[in-house]
Amino acid sequence: AEPTLVLRLKFLNDTERLARVRPGDTVGALKRTYFPGQEQQVRLIYQGQLLRDDAQSLAGLHLGHLSVLHCHLSPPSAAPTAPGPPGPRSPAPAALGVGSLALPLFVLLLALLWYLQLQHRHVFTATATTCLAGLTLLVTFVAFAMYRR
Repeated sequence: AEPTLVLRLKFLNDTERLARVRPGDTVGALKRTYFPGQEQQVRLIYQGQLLRDDAQSLAGLHLGHLSVLHCHLSPPSAAPTAPGPPGPRSPAPAALGVGSLALPLFVLLLALLWYLQLQHRHVFTATATTCLAGLTLLVTFVAFAMYRR
């Protein structure tokens, strides 16, 4: 009978779980036993090293009694959908809303006002030109803030 080891599985939220394993078990067997159905999402880290090889034996890691394996569970990735007609629960395509068109419309309006200001200077007072410059600056800052995200 092979001796059993008790390992501490420590999660990011500082919770711990004890795992009883045999030194001959593999990293993949540990994942399948303690994370059934989540083998692809779990990452095990021992002494700062990510355990990538599922075929590696635990004995090869030189684990001792109550050794700590850090566990990171990533959220499941979206399953690829089969081609075909969309089902009744598929989300509707995003509609082109007024919000997405507001900034380009403001930029177009400002360009038109600047064109008119340059072609018909006599119509624009100094106050109107100053307001136009201020409005242009404001729209520029908003545009950079929106598209910087």
